[in-house]
Amino acid sequence: MSWLAPLLLAAPLILYMVVFYAIPVVSMLLRSLNDPNWSLDHYVALPGDVVFLKVLWITLSTSFVVTLSTLLLGYPVALALSRARSIAPLILIVVLLPFWTSVLVRTYAWMVLLGRHGIINEALMALGVIEQPLRLLNTTLATEIATIHILLPYMILPIANALRQIDPSLALASSGLGATPWGTFRQVTFPLSMPGVAAGMLLVFVLALGFYITPAMVGGSRDITLSMLIAQEVDQLHWGYAATLSTLLLAIALGLVAIAQFLPGVGNAFRTSK
Repeated sequence: MSWLAPLLLAAPLILYMVVFYAIPVVSMLLRSLNDPNWSLDHYVALPGDVVFLKVLWITLSTSFVVTLSTLLLGYPVALALSRARSIAPLILIVVLLPFWTSVLVRTYAWMVLLGRHGIINEALMALGVIEQPLRLLNTTLATEIATIHILLPYMILPIANALRQIDPSLALASSGLGATPWGTFRQVTFPLSMPGVAAGMLLVFVLALGFYITPAMVGGSRDITLSMLIAQEVDQLHWGYAATLSTLLLAIALGLVAIAQFLPGVGNAFRTSK
């Protein structure tokens, strides 16, 4: 009966997840099949739906750009966080600062910055760089910039954790064998940090797939993501189609997580050491 105590301890959380997550998800799955009648019509129609295909492409491409950008911006910060022990707490505070403010407030801040009469346009005009305000808000670029800012910590923290677990003696041994700092990074540090990189990329990509508030507020009318399309269908009371899109979005996210588990070294980032 040694297994009973852990089960009882986890019972409140299990009950909470079943009532507030599992049951609504199952209800959504069923609605995609039984609204208005039991059939696969909603799923069969998706490959021929031009609007859906365009929205799916926008969602995937935006998620890819955001993931790659957060990796390029976040890896140097994670490297500094793992090596600069004296200022690591300050860097960590800066990295975690976005978590202390709601997504809505941060998105409003980007609207102020990128608006036609926002701080960026006013500064550029004051410096004489431009004569008329640039169209920055309600563009694909605005969506990508704001999303990168919000999701950047999800890339930095897993990479920093992986870098901290690398034995410092490996870099010293590489240097002692005549490797340059770049060679040490390329052949030792970066390969050993790949589990953290993969975990960060997976987290950012999956979160970007379902992002709603930021694209809806700073994106343009032509940059509709899958989450925005789902919200529009719900507003129009097209419950069956909205449930179908939601199921597809969930399937893509779960599929990415499942695939990542089988990649070399990636699954270790999500396993608990014994």
